[in-house]
Amino acid sequence: MNYIKGDKYIWAIAILLSLVSIVLVYSSSSHLAFAFKQGNTFSFLVKHLIHLGIGFFIMWTLSRIPFKYFYNSSILIFGLALVLVFWAMSGGQTIGGANASRWIRIAGFTFQPSELAKLALFVLLARNLVHYRDKLHSFKKSFFPILGPVILICGLILPSNFSTAAIIFMISFLIMFVGRYSLKSLGAMILIGLVSLGLFYATVTKFPNISNRVGTWKARIESFTDKSSEGNYQVNHAKTAIARGGLWGKGPGKSVQKYFLPQSSSDFIFAVIVEEYGVVGGFVVIGLYLLLLLRILRTARKTDDDFAMLMTIGLGFSIVSQAFINMSVAVNLLPVTGQTLPLISAGGSSVWMTCAAIGLILSISNSIVSPSESLAHEK
Repeated sequence: MNYIKGDKYIWAIAILLSLVSIVLVYSSSSHLAFAFKQGNTFSFLVKHLIHLGIGFFIMWTLSRIPFKYFYNSSILIFGLALVLVFWAMSGGQTIGGANASRWIRIAGFTFQPSELAKLALFVLLARNLVHYRDKLHSFKKSFFPILGPVILICGLILPSNFSTAAIIFMISFLIMFVGRYSLKSLGAMILIGLVSLGLFYATVTKFPNISNRVGTWKARIESFTDKSSEGNYQVNHAKTAIARGGLWGKGPGKSVQKYFLPQSSSDFIFAVIVEEYGVVGGFVVIGLYLLLLLRILRTARKTDDDFAMLMTIGLGFSIVSQAFINMSVAVNLLPVTGQTLPLISAGGSSVWMTCAAIGLILSISNSIVSPSESLAHEK
């Protein structure tokens, strides 16, 4: 009996990225280990292995469920995500002061509801673009089922996490464009987004008690544009790590900058990769994400179901775009965003939801019938 369902190449890439993460998290968690665990990096490794184990169980389970079951259940999943986001807003917590994301604690695990909301939105959006296909030409008739969920999720996440809200907005735009949403409505979506962002900025500037994130955004942009700014502490150590790595790197576990980077095992783990494994190691990781994107695009192209195609594109580009945003921050091509490196960075909810997204893509790839199988059925 075949226990592995779906595209074997996607499975292989996910496993390789996870193996890379095991080595890197153990090596790069030194800063947190000395800060909170008296230098015990092993505890961080065990925690990461548990998260990966849960994540791969989610991936394996979803890969075996026919994707069509998620067509209508996406409404319930989206509703659950909304409840969790509201729960986080009303009584969430910031874990260790590491970032501005709002978290909740469930069964001893900390969970970031925005990760589930992102996945749920993309699946629901793919479903609604198919379900309300005859209404896509009308902005008024399509506003509630198509634009409504995007505006709602982005609006709820924006006050605590601008980069996640921006990624959700961009991927949603891509899904709607591929789903043949009218260009006029897409233009209206951009206008609504810009006006909403402007109103939020004006409101928070006048009433700073609503959110403290605008000051953080401004500081990050100023640090990015002003290279001499004191706010460049993490970026400067990341650049030092990359410079030290050279072509072949210093070797496994021999990173020095990991002791100075507060987010060395999450946001800036790519800098540790290059310091220990060099530019060659960095390009290997980039190559794995590009291969993952190619296999995802192949799955989207080969499926004959519009819902599956849109869901594959949304989930796939979400994973890969987040990876390249994370790596761009590490090499100082983008301001600091707080985005993790999918399947490599330490984390709980980010690992689980990435695995869930890949599991859904594997389910879709499992439904694709090869020409040889098609001939066999005909005979």
